[in-house]
Amino acid sequence: MLNALNKDNYTTIVNQPVSIQFDEEEYMAVEGLPNEVKIEINGNGWDLLKKYLGVSQDPLEINLDDPSHQPYLITAEIAQQMSEHISSTNLVRIVQDTLFFSIDKIVSKKIQIIPDTLANTLAENYDFASPITMDPEFVTVKGPISVIEQLEGKLLVQLGENNIKNHYSKLLPLELDKTKRDFLTLDEETVQISFQVVAFIEKTLKLEVKKLYFPANVNIEGDVNSVTLQFLVDERKQNDLEDLNLSAILNYNNRNREDSSIAVSLNVNRSFLRDITFSPDSFDLIYE
Repeated sequence: MLNALNKDNYTTIVNQPVSIQFDEEEYMAVEGLPNEVKIEINGNGWDLLKKYLGVSQDPLEINLDDPSHQPYLITAEIAQQMSEHISSTNLVRIVQDTLFFSIDKIVSKKIQIIPDTLANTLAENYDFASPITMDPEFVTVKGPISVIEQLEGKLLVQLGENNIKNHYSKLLPLELDKTKRDFLTLDEETVQISFQVVAFIEKTLKLEVKKLYFPANVNIEGDVNSVTLQFLVDERKQNDLEDLNLSAILNYNNRNREDSSIAVSLNVNRSFLRDITFSPDSFDLIYE
Protein backbone atom coordinates (compact mmCIF):
# COMPACT_ATOMS: atom_id res chain seq x y z
CA MET A 1 0.00 0.00 0.00
CA LEU A 2 2.84 2.39 0.89
CA ASN A 3 4.52 1.67 -2.41
CA ALA A 4 1.26 2.34 -4.21
CA LEU A 5 0.80 5.71 -2.46
CA ASN A 6 4.26 6.77 -3.65
CA LYS A 7 3.17 6.45 -7.26
CA ASP A 8 1.83 9.28 -9.44
CA ASN A 9 -1.02 9.61 -11.92
CA TYR A 10 -3.90 8.73 -9.57
CA THR A 11 -7.28 10.40 -10.09
CA THR A 12 -10.06 10.91 -7.53
CA ILE A 13 -12.88 13.29 -6.53
CA VAL A 14 -12.54 15.34 -3.33
CA ASN A 15 -14.36 18.16 -1.55
CA GLN A 16 -12.40 21.40 -1.83
CA PRO A 17 -13.23 24.07 0.80
CA VAL A 18 -14.19 27.48 -0.60
CA SER A 19 -14.82 30.84 1.05
CA ILE A 20 -17.20 33.31 -0.62
CA GLN A 21 -15.89 36.84 -0.07
CA PHE A 22 -17.75 40.12 -0.65
CA ASP A 23 -18.13 43.61 0.83
CA GLU A 24 -20.04 42.90 4.03
CA GLU A 25 -20.84 46.58 4.56
CA GLU A 26 -22.78 46.65 1.29
CA TYR A 27 -24.13 43.10 1.07
CA MET A 28 -25.42 40.34 3.35
CA ALA A 29 -26.02 36.63 2.85
CA VAL A 30 -29.63 35.69 3.59
CA GLU A 31 -28.99 31.96 3.32
CA GLY A 32 -26.03 29.74 4.15
CA LEU A 33 -23.18 30.10 1.67
CA PRO A 34 -21.57 27.11 -0.07
CA ASN A 35 -18.39 26.17 1.79
CA GLU A 36 -17.04 23.45 -0.50
CA VAL A 37 -17.09 22.27 -4.10
CA LYS A 38 -16.44 18.83 -5.58
CA ILE A 39 -13.38 18.66 -7.83
CA GLU A 40 -11.65 15.87 -9.71
CA ILE A 41 -7.86 15.91 -9.28
CA ASN A 42 -4.86 13.92 -10.50
CA GLY A 43 -1.51 13.45 -8.81
CA ASN A 44 0.64 11.58 -6.31
CA GLY A 45 -1.11 9.05 -4.09
CA TRP A 46 -0.04 10.73 -0.84
CA ASP A 47 -1.22 14.16 -2.01
CA LEU A 48 -4.57 12.80 -3.09
CA LEU A 49 -5.01 10.93 0.18
CA LYS A 50 -4.39 14.13 2.18
CA LYS A 51 -6.94 16.05 0.15
CA TYR A 52 -9.43 13.20 0.36
CA LEU A 53 -9.10 13.23 4.16
CA GLY A 54 -9.23 17.05 4.26
CA VAL A 55 -5.82 17.38 5.89
CA SER A 56 -4.39 20.95 5.84
CA GLN A 57 -6.68 22.18 3.09
CA ASP A 58 -6.91 25.95 2.86
CA PRO A 59 -10.19 27.21 1.42
CA LEU A 60 -10.16 28.85 -1.99
CA GLU A 61 -11.27 32.47 -1.61
CA ILE A 62 -13.83 33.49 -4.24
CA ASN A 63 -14.30 37.26 -4.42
CA LEU A 64 -17.62 38.62 -5.67
CA ASP A 65 -17.84 42.26 -6.73
CA ASP A 66 -21.66 42.47 -7.00
CA PRO A 67 -23.14 39.30 -5.47
CA SER A 68 -26.70 40.65 -5.61
CA HIS A 69 -26.58 40.90 -9.41
CA GLN A 70 -26.97 37.14 -9.95
CA PRO A 71 -27.44 34.35 -7.38
CA TYR A 72 -24.94 31.89 -8.87
CA LEU A 73 -21.38 31.46 -10.13
CA ILE A 74 -20.36 29.31 -13.08
CA THR A 75 -17.45 27.28 -11.73
CA ALA A 76 -15.65 27.39 -15.09
CA GLU A 77 -14.90 31.02 -14.22
CA ILE A 78 -12.76 29.94 -11.25
CA ALA A 79 -11.08 26.93 -12.90
CA GLN A 80 -7.76 28.72 -13.37
CA GLN A 81 -7.86 30.09 -9.82
CA MET A 82 -8.68 26.60 -8.49
CA SER A 83 -5.84 25.02 -10.49
CA GLU A 84 -3.32 27.46 -9.01
CA HIS A 85 -4.71 26.96 -5.50
CA ILE A 86 -4.22 23.16 -5.56
CA SER A 87 -0.81 23.36 -7.25
CA SER A 88 0.44 20.18 -5.52
CA THR A 89 -2.06 18.23 -7.63
CA ASN A 90 -3.54 18.69 -11.08
CA LEU A 91 -7.11 19.86 -11.57
CA VAL A 92 -8.96 17.60 -13.97
CA ARG A 93 -12.31 19.33 -13.67
CA ILE A 94 -14.69 21.00 -11.25
CA VAL A 95 -17.49 18.47 -10.85
CA GLN A 96 -20.15 21.04 -9.93
CA ASP A 97 -20.86 23.37 -12.82
CA THR A 98 -22.58 26.01 -10.66
CA LEU A 99 -22.36 27.43 -7.14
CA PHE A 100 -25.60 28.95 -5.86
CA PHE A 101 -25.88 31.60 -3.15
CA SER A 102 -28.34 34.22 -1.89
CA ILE A 103 -26.68 37.55 -1.12
CA ASP A 104 -28.66 40.80 -1.01
CA LYS A 105 -27.86 44.47 -1.17
CA ILE A 106 -28.09 46.16 2.25
CA VAL A 107 -30.55 49.07 2.24
CA SER A 108 -32.35 51.31 4.74
CA LYS A 109 -36.09 51.84 4.63
CA LYS A 110 -38.59 53.72 6.78
CA ILE A 111 -41.58 51.57 7.82
CA GLN A 112 -44.71 52.30 9.83
CA ILE A 113 -45.18 51.16 13.43
CA ILE A 114 -48.53 49.39 13.82
CA PRO A 115 -50.05 48.41 17.21
CA ASP A 116 -51.22 44.81 17.10
CA THR A 117 -54.83 45.22 18.27
CA LEU A 118 -56.42 41.80 18.43
CA ALA A 119 -60.06 40.92 18.98
CA ASN A 120 -59.56 40.67 22.74
CA THR A 121 -57.35 43.76 23.12
CA LEU A 122 -60.22 45.63 24.78
CA ALA A 123 -62.57 44.20 27.38
CA GLU A 124 -66.07 43.18 26.36
CA ASN A 125 -68.31 46.17 25.64
CA TYR A 126 -65.36 48.56 25.51
CA ASP A 127 -64.18 50.55 22.51
CA PHE A 128 -61.50 53.06 21.57
CA ALA A 129 -62.42 56.60 22.65
CA SER A 130 -59.51 58.23 20.83
CA PRO A 131 -57.11 57.52 17.98
CA ILE A 132 -54.09 55.40 18.85
CA THR A 133 -51.05 57.67 19.03
CA MET A 134 -47.47 56.48 18.57
CA ASP A 135 -44.18 58.27 19.12
CA PRO A 136 -42.39 57.70 16.84
CA GLU A 137 -44.83 56.67 14.09
CA PHE A 138 -42.07 55.33 11.82
CA VAL A 139 -38.81 53.45 12.30
CA THR A 140 -35.90 52.98 9.91
CA VAL A 141 -34.91 49.36 9.33
CA LYS A 142 -31.57 48.37 7.78
CA GLY A 143 -30.64 45.06 6.22
CA PRO A 144 -30.89 42.92 3.08
CA ILE A 145 -33.68 44.13 0.83
CA SER A 146 -35.44 40.76 0.45
CA VAL A 147 -35.85 40.44 4.23
CA ILE A 148 -37.05 44.05 4.58
CA GLU A 149 -39.68 43.42 1.91
CA GLN A 150 -41.11 40.60 4.04
CA LEU A 151 -42.19 43.24 6.59
CA GLU A 152 -44.55 44.73 3.96
CA GLY A 153 -43.81 48.25 5.15
CA LYS A 154 -44.92 47.79 8.76
CA LEU A 155 -43.67 46.65 12.14
CA LEU A 156 -46.28 45.17 14.50
CA VAL A 157 -45.96 46.00 18.20
CA GLN A 158 -47.60 43.86 20.86
CA LEU A 159 -49.42 45.90 23.52
CA GLY A 160 -48.71 43.34 26.21
CA GLU A 161 -52.24 43.50 27.64
CA ASN A 162 -55.65 42.01 26.92
CA ASN A 163 -59.15 43.02 28.03
CA ILE A 164 -58.11 46.63 28.56
CA LYS A 165 -60.64 48.75 30.50
CA ASN A 166 -58.59 51.87 31.32
CA HIS A 167 -56.77 54.53 29.36
CA TYR A 168 -53.54 53.08 28.01
CA SER A 169 -50.07 54.68 27.77
CA LYS A 170 -46.89 52.59 27.68
CA LEU A 171 -43.31 52.71 26.43
CA LEU A 172 -42.91 49.45 24.51
CA PRO A 173 -39.85 47.76 22.99
CA LEU A 174 -39.54 47.57 19.21
CA GLU A 175 -38.73 43.96 18.41
CA LEU A 176 -38.26 42.07 15.18
CA ASP A 177 -39.48 38.57 14.49
CA LYS A 178 -36.95 35.92 15.60
CA THR A 179 -36.35 34.87 11.99
CA LYS A 180 -35.31 38.42 11.05
CA ARG A 181 -33.22 39.55 14.03
CA ASP A 182 -30.00 38.18 12.55
CA PHE A 183 -30.50 40.23 9.39
CA LEU A 184 -32.17 43.52 10.33
CA THR A 185 -31.47 46.41 12.69
CA LEU A 186 -33.73 49.28 13.82
CA ASP A 187 -32.76 52.88 14.48
CA GLU A 188 -35.20 53.06 17.44
CA GLU A 189 -35.50 50.75 20.43
CA THR A 190 -38.87 51.82 21.89
CA VAL A 191 -42.20 53.42 20.99
CA GLN A 192 -44.71 55.27 23.19
CA ILE A 193 -48.27 54.08 22.48
CA SER A 194 -51.31 55.77 24.00
CA PHE A 195 -55.09 55.67 23.60
CA GLN A 196 -58.27 56.17 25.59
CA VAL A 197 -61.11 53.70 26.01
CA VAL A 198 -64.80 54.00 26.78
CA ALA A 199 -67.31 51.54 28.19
CA PHE A 200 -70.61 50.78 26.45
CA ILE A 201 -73.47 50.11 28.84
CA GLU A 202 -76.16 47.52 28.15
CA LYS A 203 -79.68 48.94 27.99
CA THR A 204 -83.14 47.46 27.46
CA LEU A 205 -86.17 49.58 26.56
CA LYS A 206 -89.78 48.94 25.62
CA LEU A 207 -90.59 50.95 22.49
CA GLU A 208 -93.84 51.79 20.77
CA VAL A 209 -94.14 50.49 17.21
CA LYS A 210 -94.77 53.16 14.59
CA LYS A 211 -96.01 52.22 11.13
CA LEU A 212 -94.99 54.31 8.16
CA TYR A 213 -96.50 54.38 4.66
CA PHE A 214 -98.79 51.39 5.28
CA PRO A 215 -101.71 51.13 2.78
CA ALA A 216 -105.18 50.89 4.34
CA ASN A 217 -105.50 47.22 3.37
CA VAL A 218 -102.18 46.09 4.92
CA ASN A 219 -101.48 45.23 8.53
CA ILE A 220 -99.02 43.19 10.58
CA GLU A 221 -99.79 39.75 11.94
CA GLY A 222 -100.70 39.74 15.61
CA ASP A 223 -101.92 42.51 17.82
CA VAL A 224 -98.50 44.04 18.63
CA ASN A 225 -98.01 47.66 19.64
CA SER A 226 -94.50 47.50 21.13
CA VAL A 227 -91.17 45.67 20.89
CA THR A 228 -88.17 45.22 23.19
CA LEU A 229 -85.02 47.10 22.24
CA GLN A 230 -81.61 45.92 23.47
CA PHE A 231 -78.48 47.97 22.75
CA LEU A 232 -75.21 49.33 24.06
CA VAL A 233 -74.72 53.03 24.72
CA ASP A 234 -71.52 55.01 25.21
CA GLU A 235 -71.31 55.63 28.96
CA ARG A 236 -70.64 59.31 28.30
CA LYS A 237 -73.90 59.67 26.32
CA GLN A 238 -76.41 58.00 28.61
CA ASN A 239 -78.04 61.31 29.48
CA ASP A 240 -78.65 61.99 25.78
CA LEU A 241 -80.98 59.02 25.39
CA GLU A 242 -84.10 60.90 26.53
CA ASP A 243 -83.56 63.61 23.92
CA LEU A 244 -83.57 61.03 21.12
CA ASN A 245 -87.23 60.02 21.56
CA LEU A 246 -86.45 56.48 20.48
CA SER A 247 -89.13 54.49 18.67
CA ALA A 248 -89.38 51.28 16.66
CA ILE A 249 -90.20 51.87 13.00
CA LEU A 250 -91.99 49.59 10.52
CA ASN A 251 -91.44 51.23 7.15
CA TYR A 252 -93.66 49.63 4.52
CA ASN A 253 -91.34 50.83 1.76
CA ASN A 254 -88.56 48.66 3.24
CA ARG A 255 -90.61 45.44 3.29
CA ASN A 256 -89.24 42.15 2.01
CA ARG A 257 -91.27 41.53 -1.12
CA GLU A 258 -90.22 37.89 -1.39
CA ASP A 259 -91.69 36.67 1.91
CA SER A 260 -94.03 39.58 2.72
CA SER A 261 -92.29 40.45 5.96
CA ILE A 262 -91.07 43.71 7.42
CA ALA A 263 -88.09 44.27 9.74
CA VAL A 264 -88.08 46.58 12.74
CA SER A 265 -85.66 49.54 12.63
CA LEU A 266 -84.71 52.33 14.99
CA ASN A 267 -85.84 55.86 14.19
CA VAL A 268 -82.36 57.34 14.76
CA ASN A 269 -78.80 56.46 13.83
CA ARG A 270 -76.17 57.56 16.33
CA SER A 271 -72.52 56.49 16.62
CA PHE A 272 -72.81 56.15 20.39
CA LEU A 273 -75.45 53.39 20.01
CA ARG A 274 -74.22 49.90 19.16
CA ASP A 275 -75.36 46.28 18.81
CA ILE A 276 -79.01 47.23 18.34
CA THR A 277 -81.45 44.30 18.39
CA PHE A 278 -85.24 44.03 18.61
CA SER A 279 -87.48 41.33 19.95
CA PRO A 280 -89.37 40.49 17.87
CA ASP A 281 -87.20 41.82 15.06
CA SER A 282 -89.69 41.38 12.18
CA PHE A 283 -93.40 40.86 11.41
CA ASP A 284 -95.37 39.15 8.68
CA LEU A 285 -97.59 41.36 6.58
CA ILE A 286 -101.29 40.61 6.13
CA TYR A 287 -103.07 41.84 3.02
CA GLU A 288 -106.88 42.19 3.30
